[in-house]
Amino acid sequence: RITDHRIGLTLHSMDQFLAGDLDPLLDPLIQHYQAEQLATAGGE
Repeated sequence: RITDHRIGLTLHSMDQFLAGDLDPLLDPLIQHYQAEQLATAGGE
């Protein structure tokens, strides 16, 4: 199990992750980061 508590994501595909398939983790992280950046830019 892989969990990122910052975005509330838990993945159960450890084999895929270790084989290099990082997209299921990276895509939500990128979306979260972009949403934070937009919220920050909107508040300026």
